[in-house]
Amino acid sequence: MKVIFFGTPDFAVPSLEALIENHNVAAVVSQPDKPKGRGKRVIPTPVKILAGKHNIPVLQPVSAKAPEFSEELKIYGADVFVVAAYGQILPKTLLEIPKRGSINVHGSLLPKYRGAAPIQQAIIDGEKTTGVTIMYMAEKLDSGDILLKAELPIEAEDTYGSLSEKLAALGAKTLIEALKQLKKGTADPQKQDESLSTYAHKVTKESGLIDFSMDSLKIANLIRGCNPTPAAYTFYNGERIKVFAAKAVKSEAEGQNGEILSADKRGITVKTADGALCITEIQAPNSKKMAVSAYLLGHKIEKGKTLGN
Repeated sequence: MKVIFFGTPDFAVPSLEALIENHNVAAVVSQPDKPKGRGKRVIPTPVKILAGKHNIPVLQPVSAKAPEFSEELKIYGADVFVVAAYGQILPKTLLEIPKRGSINVHGSLLPKYRGAAPIQQAIIDGEKTTGVTIMYMAEKLDSGDILLKAELPIEAEDTYGSLSEKLAALGAKTLIEALKQLKKGTADPQKQDESLSTYAHKVTKESGLIDFSMDSLKIANLIRGCNPTPAAYTFYNGERIKVFAAKAVKSEAEGQNGEILSADKRGITVKTADGALCITEIQAPNSKKMAVSAYLLGHKIEKGKTLGN
């Protein structure tokens, strides 16, 4: 089938790779390139880079709602639009252009976790299972009929980064199967149960602030869900410390929440609502991410002090 693919970040790359291998990708649509890093150098999106390697035309409209953009897409005569983490809401007029409709690769088991951050929110909430959903796109966000689902366990050590990679690969595989069914005419779209829908709001930098009055496991899940971005964080002596790894530990020690109980090669152990949290990987200001054991070789973390604002 002739496909136009919409996608921007790393999550979308495996889906595009699978489409290139199995279908005719007529064009790719990606978000405009943005400056990144301290040097503010303009970097092409991961999807644009892959498309360039295969000499596929790349379109990067500032707004996908522009009427002239819809007219440009009609020229390609695509059978289907495939969307994976594109980053813009597509209008109904655009979704209705392809003959076989527009489908989306979503990183959750819909109708649970509609919205911008399904992978992060599943980890933060302590879910044990997640997956991908291939669905028809509709005007209401992530509400279209479901073509296919595939489940995946969330391992105890999974972070937002590692789980994204797993789901991206699973999404690509499931996408190709859904398109096969669509082409054969064997697809059986199922409506979503609106009563079961939940929403995963965007996880912002502010979302990562650690509250040590929470239970240890909830804090550890927040840290995993924010690793590598936007990164969970706390404060020590007024300086912002990013936290990338931690585990809940049993403790009956007295003290206020956030109080440092110990700091040694095992990590920084901090008092929480139900016990303690052992922080094992951090990034201090103007420093690289490193194990706490390595950080303590050149820095002192004092027992009895409190982490937080």
